[in-house]
Amino acid sequence: MRRFQACEISGLGGAARIVEASYFYPFPSHIDLEPQNCTAHFENGKITLWAPTQQPAPGAALVAATLGIPQSNVTVNMTRIGGGFGRRLRNDFMAEAAWIARQVGAPVKLLWNRQDDMQHDFYRPAGFHFFKAGLDANGKLTAFRDHFVTFKRGANIADSAMMDANEFPALCVPSLEYGQSLIAFNVPTGPLRAPRSNAFAFAFQSFIDELAHAAGSDPVEFRLALLGEPRVLTNSSGKPDALRDFDTGRMRAVLQRVAEMSAWDKRDTLAKRTGKGVAFYFSHLGYFAEVVQATVAESGDVRLDHVWIVADVGSQIINPSGAENQVQGAVLDGPGAALGQAIIIERGRMVQANFDTVKPLRMNQVPPIDLQFLVTNHPPTGLGEPALPPVIPALCNAIFAATGKRIRSLPIDPEMLKA
Repeated sequence: MRRFQACEISGLGGAARIVEASYFYPFPSHIDLEPQNCTAHFENGKITLWAPTQQPAPGAALVAATLGIPQSNVTVNMTRIGGGFGRRLRNDFMAEAAWIARQVGAPVKLLWNRQDDMQHDFYRPAGFHFFKAGLDANGKLTAFRDHFVTFKRGANIADSAMMDANEFPALCVPSLEYGQSLIAFNVPTGPLRAPRSNAFAFAFQSFIDELAHAAGSDPVEFRLALLGEPRVLTNSSGKPDALRDFDTGRMRAVLQRVAEMSAWDKRDTLAKRTGKGVAFYFSHLGYFAEVVQATVAESGDVRLDHVWIVADVGSQIINPSGAENQVQGAVLDGPGAALGQAIIIERGRMVQANFDTVKPLRMNQVPPIDLQFLVTNHPPTGLGEPALPPVIPALCNAIFAATGKRIRSLPIDPEMLKA
């Protein structure tokens, strides 16, 4: 086991209550609506490509290496992308189209079918988290431990499988230990929208919700107490790093505001089997807090009733309609993955092959979404990633509020939620 941040877990020995739980999330496919594709024309030792790539320069280098030609002989024309979410950071489809074009001696348009696309992806790594935490007699979190089990390829941690030592609640709890074990694995992995954060938020923010209930505390108030006074928590390297330094004041502000927006204090008046859940997350320079209201039918089917979002991404929203689009799209990606995207890998191959078994969120499942940006005195940042991570734990915490059943494994199984 590799321990990448460790402290003496003295708080567990003196804790009034110990809480333990295990969480698991699977290998989701990117399922971009436009499958991988590329048009290529090889002529006189040079190749021209038209490709929906997120990284044209590495794509050109890969094509050059594949064909054994100078990179200066490769021209890449970027096209619009019908969904990428990290999948098109890999340019295998460009190399394939280029090779075929040279072999046949004519322009080639390569288009993967849906099965090709789902079964030859670079999947977001699965992971297992074994949590153990201690609460004192007043319900305060005094010790926190996570043993994270993930994957490696060869001697290296698999792409997008690393967990940072600053994962919250690091630096907000007196005694903390993070450990990591690696399983050798050859399935290709890679980044998916809000890389790593989209998985960690589910596990950590769901378990923190468990701790709040174990402490007999309101989940919002428990999180505020854990955040503590407004301050900037410097990452473990001790050097300023905007991507990793955590401003508790900014997170407190979005959390308090989303509680007001969503009428959090009125949640006890909701109908039977309807609940609200809350979660927050800091990733890709964005501070997001979200509340989900969900209803669970007696059949176990989950309906999204409403989502409230408050974000702090700095001093200016440069493109308001684009910002709203990014946040809404990210927030809908999360429940889609949580509710309908079961992934099974057998003998190194993905079993699922189309949208009949890997189900994105349908139009009739989309809830009303209320969004507010807090304008703060910080440089403006991007919005493609950070809205996604909190929505999955907020949904799972809402399901717990509605049914008393805790979701510790994704995708959500309706069978376990039946009345």
